[in-house]
Amino acid sequence: MTYCVTHASIIIQCLLNSIISVLEVTPTTSLGQIIPAIYSPLHINVWTSHKSQPTAQTYQTSTAMPKPLTEDDVNSKTDPSVSKQWDDETPKKDQIQDFYKIADSLKVCLLTTIRPGIGPVSRSMAIAKRDGPDFLFLANTHSKKFTDLDNDKTAQVTFQNSSSQDWVSVSGKVTVANNEDPRIKEVYSKGTSAWFGDLGDGVHNGTASDPRMALIEFRANYVAYWKSTVTSVGFLTEVAMASMSGKVATTGVQRQLTEEDLKHAREYTK
Repeated sequence: MTYCVTHASIIIQCLLNSIISVLEVTPTTSLGQIIPAIYSPLHINVWTSHKSQPTAQTYQTSTAMPKPLTEDDVNSKTDPSVSKQWDDETPKKDQIQDFYKIADSLKVCLLTTIRPGIGPVSRSMAIAKRDGPDFLFLANTHSKKFTDLDNDKTAQVTFQNSSSQDWVSVSGKVTVANNEDPRIKEVYSKGTSAWFGDLGDGVHNGTASDPRMALIEFRANYVAYWKSTVTSVGFLTEVAMASMSGKVATTGVQRQLTEEDLKHAREYTK
């Protein structure tokens, strides 16, 4: 939490410095003189100094400030930071396509399994293939992830784009297939061998026929994701404005796909 607050403060300060530069004011200029240039659409009275005499400047808007909520009024239905958390307006078919676009653009994810006595354990994995809302991975049967999956088939796949702030979280169940599964040859690429190595015995050679190579099939049952709708500059501006105005920053849309939605998604791909 401390990191988030500090990070936001740095962003806000950088934006304010840029505003000061654009407005050609000095560092000693009061915030009351800067805000009118930022909030010109708002109907607020701001006192500025002109020849040592305070004068009032009025800025017009057609939107009245809402009455503040009391403590008893704030709940999951009225709290603006969560009451409109999910995008329920975009058609599900479009939401599914946006989910695919984010996942396909990143290609590498974190695959999280449940380890007895520890809990969630994650590792970076390259996607061998996306099949609708589901994912295929190639992995070494000697790795600990297979021991995890022997105990619990529950898993999670997550993506994040550090540039756009897009992220995807997919919950689901996993099944494992050995080297005899023909899909291994379908999704195998030469680069895969770099993660297996050639042991020189003519068998464990990192090819598609290597008995160590197994297929992990991840079947999704729930998806949540965030899609950015602003540029990097727009993100900074939105966060700074929201911090100063008390409003909730709007930098993108958050969506969820239920098990029923994913069932339809698989039908779309047939």
